[in-house]
Amino acid sequence: MIKQSQTLSNPTQRAQTLRALLPGDAGVDVGNRAALSEIDASCRVPVLFFFLSGLAWLLAGTVLALVASIKLHTPGFLAGWEWLTFANVRTAHLNTVIYGFASQISVGVTIWLMCRLCRIPLVAPGLVTVANLFYNIGVTVGVGGILIGDSTAIEWLEMPRYATPILFISYALIAVWTIVTFRLRAERHLYVSQWYLLAAVLWFPWLYGTAQVMLLIEPVRGVVQAAVNWWFAHNVLGLWFTPIGLASIYYFIPKVIGRPIHSYYLSVLGFWSLALFYNWNGMHHLVGGPLPSWMITVSIVASVMMLIPVITVAINHHFTMLGHFGKLKHSPTLRFMVFGAVSYTLASLQGVASALRSVSEVTHFTHHTIAHAHLGMYAFFSMVMFGAMYYILPRITQREWPSNSLISLHFWGVALGIVLYVVPMSIMGFIQGTMLNDAAVRFLDVVQFTLPWLKLRTLAGLLLAAGHVAFVINVGWLLVRMFEPYRKPVVRILTGEAETVAAAKQP
Repeated sequence: MIKQSQTLSNPTQRAQTLRALLPGDAGVDVGNRAALSEIDASCRVPVLFFFLSGLAWLLAGTVLALVASIKLHTPGFLAGWEWLTFANVRTAHLNTVIYGFASQISVGVTIWLMCRLCRIPLVAPGLVTVANLFYNIGVTVGVGGILIGDSTAIEWLEMPRYATPILFISYALIAVWTIVTFRLRAERHLYVSQWYLLAAVLWFPWLYGTAQVMLLIEPVRGVVQAAVNWWFAHNVLGLWFTPIGLASIYYFIPKVIGRPIHSYYLSVLGFWSLALFYNWNGMHHLVGGPLPSWMITVSIVASVMMLIPVITVAINHHFTMLGHFGKLKHSPTLRFMVFGAVSYTLASLQGVASALRSVSEVTHFTHHTIAHAHLGMYAFFSMVMFGAMYYILPRITQREWPSNSLISLHFWGVALGIVLYVVPMSIMGFIQGTMLNDAAVRFLDVVQFTLPWLKLRTLAGLLLAAGHVAFVINVGWLLVRMFEPYRKPVVRILTGEAETVAAAKQP
């Protein structure tokens, strides 16, 4: 990459270089925008389907999360409904959010990004839509099975076995179409986001398929099951969701502020160090368990080595944003992306600390672990996906967002909610672990200590729910405006300057 201090004497060469370094449509001429519009049109139906079904599962997961949170401090809540026990509700919440919301939004963003970066319309969008339809059937069957008591009781893989083939085949079709799109690409230059997207698309079936075989189809014996379970549970975040989240950050931050990423070489280092070290993670969750010490030690070392990609990515993102933080006030995409990027750094640093034996012995069986999971899965990944949708939806619907107030309510609701969730729960979890390790402290005293904090957790959940509802209302309003007889202006930010492109009103 060219550093900001370097200059090119030839204006034509400078323009060509900038076009090569900027992702997507930033820096392209007006003639090429017709091709980009065609790409957006080809993605419209499948991407909308992924986004809308993902948001539907987000609302369902939010309701289940609130019920589970209330049950922690008020056990009698909905006690007369046997299928709404805490175990069922909490497990159903996890799966609706992971497989219903996060995975579908991930695929929608991946498809749009891949088509934009490859400069090719989506191949056979109807087949992708049908695959997504069956994927939703699989999630519905799986969550329904959990609520009626058919859970496998294997964390992150709780859906009953009869739901798994539907999910796997549907995802395989979607992944194949993503790879076909890449294979047929018109743009031969590969941007850093494409590395992460392709890696995620290829890594996930390996993770999911291996875990299904070794834990459910032909289960391995004894404590090896715990090792495989945590290998999957940890790597599905690091090798499925994290690459898509980082790909989105690498794409949208340069796109919105109109400048290339700070360093190509740092992006290479960040990608390959993530690929090298993250897959060794997971076993540090079994500190003190009946596993070989070397296995846990290797996992701890790999967790500490994750400082390399984390710090590398943080430096790259920070120096890319340097001098452009003022644009956070005007761009919802940038606001969510930067929040997510900062949260990725914090979640990773917390994860490194939690992997150490001395820390894990205190925090592992506490709410500190739950706070860490939300910092990574929500504060980082979900916030990034919200930011991506704020950018993508106006382009595939050709409408502006109808309400700035709802955007603000969404951001501040979820931002304050997740901060109110993660910070107190992290502190409480550490104190809780210290009390549990003290033989002089009664277990009942530990439970009573957690109750006020758990009520604060419910309050945080209500703030998150308010933000989710605001976003869904705004999305619904945006879709309604698609049927209006005119097009609103679309604001694009190119090379640091705002440019308004307005389509002519139709009679």
